[in-house]
Amino acid sequence: MNSVDLAFTPALEQAKLIRDREVSPLELVNLYLERIDRLNPQLGSYFTVTADRAIELARTQTEQLVTSSSPEELPPFFGVPIAIKDLTPVAGVPCTYGVGALLNNISSYSESVVMRIEAAGFNILGKTATSQIGSLPYTEPEGFPPARNPWNLEYTSGGSSGGSAAAVAAGLCAIGQGSDGGGSIRGPASCCGLVGIKPSRGRVSWAPVGDYLSGISANGPLARTVADAAALLDVMSGYTTGDPYWLPNPNPSFLEAATQKLGKLRVAFSTAVPPLGESAAECGQAVLDTVKLLTDLGHHVEPECPDFTGLVEPFTAIWQSGAGASGIPGPALEPMNRWLLEQSVSAGEYLRAVNQMQVIARRIVGFFESFDALILPVYMHSTIRVGEWANLSFAETLARIIHWVAPCPPFNASGQPSIAIPAGLDGNGLPIGIQIVGRPAAEATIIALAAQIEAVKPFPVLDLNR
Repeated sequence: MNSVDLAFTPALEQAKLIRDREVSPLELVNLYLERIDRLNPQLGSYFTVTADRAIELARTQTEQLVTSSSPEELPPFFGVPIAIKDLTPVAGVPCTYGVGALLNNISSYSESVVMRIEAAGFNILGKTATSQIGSLPYTEPEGFPPARNPWNLEYTSGGSSGGSAAAVAAGLCAIGQGSDGGGSIRGPASCCGLVGIKPSRGRVSWAPVGDYLSGISANGPLARTVADAAALLDVMSGYTTGDPYWLPNPNPSFLEAATQKLGKLRVAFSTAVPPLGESAAECGQAVLDTVKLLTDLGHHVEPECPDFTGLVEPFTAIWQSGAGASGIPGPALEPMNRWLLEQSVSAGEYLRAVNQMQVIARRIVGFFESFDALILPVYMHSTIRVGEWANLSFAETLARIIHWVAPCPPFNASGQPSIAIPAGLDGNGLPIGIQIVGRPAAEATIIALAAQIEAVKPFPVLDLNR
C-alpha cells in the first residue's frame, strides 16, 4: 500500500493494520505529519500541530506493539491519528477558540470527550481550525488562514468544524472530532464529502463543564465512512457524573448498528424547509435521488416535513448569546462577533427564547411519532467561496447564514440525532450532502440507514493523488 492510499484508509482499517503489525503507530504519525507539513499551508486546516507530542506517543505505542503478546487486547484505535477541533480543550495544548489573542492560551485540562478519545488509543495530531468561538458556518477567523475545501481551494470547508472536515477530507488525519450547535458538523461534512454525526442531546458528555447554550450543541465525529463515524461515536459516548442530560449506553454499539440489516422503515422527506422555502435545485435533487434509492430498497417514503414555524427568532437569540457566553472581551473578537455581542438579549429574553424553542421542539419531536427518519438537505444551497460574504453588512451576513444553514438548527433545538452523508457533486464538482434525522436517542437507526445507502451507492471520493 502506498502512502497516499494509507493516508485515506479508514480509521478502523488502520487500527487493524496496527494490531496485525503491518504498520506501526510511528509510521502512521510520520505519514500524516509529512502531509500536514506539505498541504496544511494551502488548506488552513490546523491551527496547532502537536508534532513532538504525537511522535513521542507514537514511539511509545510502537514499542508497546512490538512487546505486546496480545495486540488484539490493545485499545480499539491504538495508534490511529486523530484531530481535535480548537474549541475543545486538550491539556497542555493551546486552545485559541479562533481568537488571535489566545494563541498562547494553554489548556489546563482536557474535556471528557478528549479523555475518552485518548483512552481508546488515538494519537492527537493537533488542533483544527474553527470559526471564531464557533459562531459562523465558514472558517475564516481574523488573524488565521481560512480553512479551504480540499475539493476546490477557492471554496470554504464550512464551519465551525471546517478545519476538522478539511483535514479528514484531505488525508491529514484518519478521522476528526467536531462540535455542532447549529450545523457545525453536518455543514462541513456536506461541504467536504464526509460523514458527520450530530448525536442526541446527552449522548456525549461536556464534562467538566455543563452544557452549551441550553443543550443545543453536541460533540460528534467527522469521518470518511459511516462505520468510522459510528465507531468514533461509540468512543465519545457516555455519561459523566453530574451531566445535566444523559442517555443509556447504546446496545448494540453504533458500530454494530452500521452492519445490521434494516427492516422496512417509514421515512419522510422534504426538499424545502418551512417556512423558509425550497432549497436550491442541486440540494433538492440530492434528496430526491436518496428518496428513490430508499424506495428501491423497500422503505415506505412520504413527502412530509415538521413545521418549523416560529423557530428562527428564539433559536437566533440563543445562538447570538454565544458571543457573550464565551467570556471573551469584545475588543478581542472580530467585528462580526462584536456585533453579535451587541445584539445579545437580556437574561429574561434569553429564558423566554429557550421556552419558545422548547415548545416548538415538542412539535418537531411529535412529528416523528409517525416516522422513523426524515431526509432533508444539509444546507439550502451548495458551498460558498472563501470570503464570499466578506463585504456584506453584519445584518445581511446574518440573514444569509440563517437561510443557508436552515435545515440544521431545528434538530439542535429538539436534541435529535442527525447524520450527514455525501449524496453527489454540484455543478462545480463540489460535494453536496443530505441529512438523515432520527427519533430522540435513535442514532442506531439513522446510522444503519446511512450505511445501507453507502453500501448501495458508494460516496464520491476526493482524488487520492492530491
